[in-house]
Amino acid sequence: MNEILIRPIEEKDNKELAALIRAVFEEFGSEKVGTVYSDPETDALFRYFSEAGAEYWVAEENGSLIGGCGIYPTKGLPDGCAELVKLYLSPSARGKGLGLRLFDKSVKSAIKLGYKQLYLESFPEFSKAVSMYGSFGFKQLDYPLGSSGHYACTIYMIKDL
Repeated sequence: MNEILIRPIEEKDNKELAALIRAVFEEFGSEKVGTVYSDPETDALFRYFSEAGAEYWVAEENGSLIGGCGIYPTKGLPDGCAELVKLYLSPSARGKGLGLRLFDKSVKSAIKLGYKQLYLESFPEFSKAVSMYGSFGFKQLDYPLGSSGHYACTIYMIKDL
């Protein structure tokens, strides 16, 4: 694998990142309505992550985006809690520790911004990712927190930082 650059999201990343996220949903046959797939914000992620309390990291290899992960202060979450969002990797980037690197950058961002907990939402189709979240200390919840607008999600997890 060539050297991978992990850097903050830039406006030029919007189109390529949205395509990567949607391709992962198609690859795994996951629900599209009520998810990030159909969320209009997915086409403007740079603006979305320019908000206070948000940060997003992209992984780039040879000038192409191969992954990303970030944190976002989703409305309705408990005080001191942010959402771990949009951890997606291209097929060629999986199984090489890149998910862990992106997760680690996001956790460090959350701590730097003063968050005490991270929350996430996912799907059974992403079972490898859900297992990875468990190994990172996330615990499953029986109900969603906050109001992400992604009502199709069925897995909810939280981690103390």
